[in-house]
Amino acid sequence: MEMSKVKMCDVTDCAYNIKNACHTPAITIGDEATPRCDTFCHSAMHGGEASCCARVGACKVAMCTHNSALECQASEISVGYQQNEPMCMTFMAR
Repeated sequence: MEMSKVKMCDVTDCAYNIKNACHTPAITIGDEATPRCDTFCHSAMHGGEASCCARVGACKVAMCTHNSALECQASEISVGYQQNEPMCMTFMAR
């Protein structure tokens, strides 16, 4: 199975964000109801690997149309702020 690519991340105060791109190997999204980026790490220090392009390792938001067996089926996602929380902007409720 191909993991979904994190195409863009507007959460610029995350340690893994370099020029609006996520540079950790994989992120985890949400809980049962909220598509929050659980990998978000508020830090001035940069982490991850600059040559790495993040993928969605797990998505726990079963009520998303892109979710199948707690895995994201979208080809790519975007992450951004929604009400001051880092959220999957590709989320679509069933």
